[in-house]
Amino acid sequence: MTIEELQQEVIEEFQDYDDWMDRYQLLIDLGNDLEPLDEKDKNESNLIDGCQSRVWLTAELNGEGHIIYRAESDALIVKGLVTLLIRVLSDHTPEEILTADLHFMQDIGLQEHLSPTRSNGLLAMLKQMKLYAMAYKAKQG
Repeated sequence: MTIEELQQEVIEEFQDYDDWMDRYQLLIDLGNDLEPLDEKDKNESNLIDGCQSRVWLTAELNGEGHIIYRAESDALIVKGLVTLLIRVLSDHTPEEILTADLHFMQDIGLQEHLSPTRSNGLLAMLKQMKLYAMAYKAKQG
């Protein structure tokens, strides 16, 4: 699936819920499905700056030239947020990630329903994912 198709899938999933308490619960449920990181990956170099909660993010380039992201957080809602980002961006090429018009967060109303610190954390996670994509794109030549 393309990044755009994955964004539409997320938007449709969230549109099933009118109440923001239900949407928060959906985020928590999504985060609970996130596969935990290995303890060796929970280190300072994988910790994202700018998040109030602790969020670790790793990325690797697979044999097909796609970036596979993995992450974990110690906060339930943040874990759900990073799960959404991984769902939309993981398993795509660096170029696809860097040129994607990421609108799903705004379309589902995340920006206006997150606290300023969580909103900043979300942007910090996205920024780190794009930095990984830039680094892998540079390595590819």
